[in-house]
Amino acid sequence: MARFFIDRPIFAWVIAIIIMLAGGLALFKLPV
Repeated sequence: MARFFIDRPIFAWVIAIIIMLAGGLALFKLPV
């Protein structure tokens, strides 16, 4: 699986950004 991301660094960046955005949105939606 790591090999897949080494061969496609842009795809890995896109997934990382999506996870960060989803995490940021979840943080605001959680009752703190």
